Amino acid sequence: MRNTRLHLPGPWAVPLAEGLEIDLPAAAAQHVTTVLRLRPGAPLTLFDGQGGEWAASLLATDRRGARARVGAHDLVERESPLAITLLQGLARGERMDQVVQKATELGVTRILPIAAERSVVQLGEARAERRIAHWQAVAASACEQCGRNRVPEILPPLALAACGAAPLPALRWVLDPASGRALPEAVATAQTSTTGLREVALLVGPEGGLSDTELALAARLGFEPVRLGPRVLRTETAGLAALAALQALAGDFGARSATGN
Repeated sequence: MRNTRLHLPGPWAVPLAEGLEIDLPAAAAQHVTTVLRLRPGAPLTLFDGQGGEWAASLLATDRRGARARVGAHDLVERESPLAITLLQGLARGERMDQVVQKATELGVTRILPIAAERSVVQLGEARAERRIAHWQAVAASACEQCGRNRVPEILPPLALAACGAAPLPALRWVLDPASGRALPEAVATAQTSTTGLREVALLVGPEGGLSDTELALAARLGFEPVRLGPRVLRTETAGLAALAALQALAGDFGARSATGN
């Protein structure tokens, strides 16, 4: 029988505990009743982002919602040992959604949208708040699918010039097809440093890439240019390809990863 994973947005109204009966949030209730059409007794897995996951079972459904009983807690985590902050140049519509979804599946820790010179999308304050909420929901849904129990944080969009005040790791790379240094070389150097490679910020340009002025600004902000290969990738491809490469080289995709997968 299919086991459905559900994210309970935090802070949840009542701390989860074994034996507790809860009413599922409206979005989750609609998903299990209308989309999946689950029946009472169906197994569920609940997670609230506070660590681990909870076994559960569906008790009842009706037009008003759905109710579940919480079971045992499992401390399992599926986070990468490499913490990656993705600074993604704002892309239009579905492209940005795809980046958020797939970056979550690839284990990114947080995503910072960047309003770049060539960004087609420009967000006002009110619209930015709505998009952040939307992207956070996309990330939560991706966690439900891929098994993560911690939802990546979606930070408010910033102009590149404002990133100097953002809480970013000291190690920073920007994707630049013209760079003379390949990403694997940069990874190898970081791994042999005194601090090792535990966290990194990765900057990816929007449609049209970063301008020369922005690349110069990124350098002043401590971003070292690295390249992926001989081809120029689209914005929705470049960051995801780099994330996969980082997980293979220094994260949890390699044979020597912390999880052994």
